[in-house]
Amino acid sequence: MPREEIRSARSTGPTGSEFFNALQEMSRDWMGRATAEVELGLKLSKKLTDAHSVPDAITAYQEWLSEEMNARAEDARLLMSNGQKIIDASSRLLSDSWSSGSMRT
Repeated sequence: MPREEIRSARSTGPTGSEFFNALQEMSRDWMGRATAEVELGLKLSKKLTDAHSVPDAITAYQEWLSEEMNARAEDARLLMSNGQKIIDASSRLLSDSWSSGSMRT
């Protein structure tokens, strides 16, 4: 079997598919987080525009900061979770490659 066909078969196997799915899930999660970040900024902008006093502006910033801190905690959780999925899928992919003897030089 030509080398290109071997690589193609290997990357579309269950382990390669698992790795690809983990990357897709990570991409979706981060796109969702980016969208949420934009919405949070727009919400702050609207609240600051509607503020009629310094205390109103301070309240808007306090609310934004609280939501921003929660968002950073969620980002950290997603990073750890997705990182673990990528590591697990990579380990299985490499293990399967080694056990099938396809990693020979």
